[in-house]
Amino acid sequence: MTTQKPTFTTADTVARVRGYLEGLQARITSALEDIEGPQSQGGARFRSDAWRRESGSALQGDGITRILEGGRVFERAGCGFSHVSGPRLPPSATQHRPELAGAPFEAMGVSLVFHPRNPYVPTVHMNVRMIAAGTGAAGTDAAGQAGQGPICWFGGGMDLTPYYGFDEDAVHFHRACRDALAPFGEGLYPRFKTWCDEYFYLKHRNEQRGVGGIFFDDFAELGFEQSLAMTQSVGDAFLGAYLPIVQRRMHMGHGEREREFQLYRRGRYVEFNLVWDRGTHFGLQSGGRTESILLSMPPLAAWSYQREPQPGSHEALLTERFLQRRDWI
Repeated sequence: MTTQKPTFTTADTVARVRGYLEGLQARITSALEDIEGPQSQGGARFRSDAWRRESGSALQGDGITRILEGGRVFERAGCGFSHVSGPRLPPSATQHRPELAGAPFEAMGVSLVFHPRNPYVPTVHMNVRMIAAGTGAAGTDAAGQAGQGPICWFGGGMDLTPYYGFDEDAVHFHRACRDALAPFGEGLYPRFKTWCDEYFYLKHRNEQRGVGGIFFDDFAELGFEQSLAMTQSVGDAFLGAYLPIVQRRMHMGHGEREREFQLYRRGRYVEFNLVWDRGTHFGLQSGGRTESILLSMPPLAAWSYQREPQPGSHEALLTERFLQRRDWI
């Protein structure tokens, strides 16, 4: 039985998509450094860690992990680009495509999670990615059958996780998500919003992770070019969706109470990423680079046994109003 590494439609397509993703990573990290401000005033800078997995390992490819730690505004911010291929698609990627179980694959994307220092600034996550599975017409699939070209699909989205909720922040974020999708069909935003609510849900806690946003996966229904354009629109909308919220909240005064609550809620974030997140599972199951996969983890988190917020408090309002599925627009 023989297999070969799948490719996207052409080498030009690979270069075009890769160029976009690398540029997106650079734009986002540069914008965060601007928010951080001068290093002389405590502003941090991203460390750039380029890596490569050579041919012969189970997973091969390369990427750039960019990480900022101990900043004035962001306690930890990770933004990674990766482009990898492997001989067998992990189970986490074939839940909705069982016919591709065990097929060779190629994936590229940008993923980020930013953990702010001020508890009034929400944590944010964004991801845009493409996956191709199967082989070219001259190759064979995992079952030894001749292929008709790779199957390509897209995924991604963005979601907001506040520790202290504000209606105007949630409304702004969701409007930016809606506007990014509007050129590609008016039904996409409500569909992807619902998908996000259902995905970023801690089943073992019966609790939403945050105020949501948009999420999509296994998406190719607009055809390759338009599905790619939609995914790029989501990536391009990220800074406008998040940075105005950061600038609005980053100077708000806070004390030990707010910090303690932030660390407690970060514990929920860790639980979701390790227990439920398909992206984390995909990376670990495919033999990916652990440091890059777990860049989403906060530097500090805490857990409390059966903690209940004081009734009527801002902390109680988080679960009563903001960690509920609702139409923010």
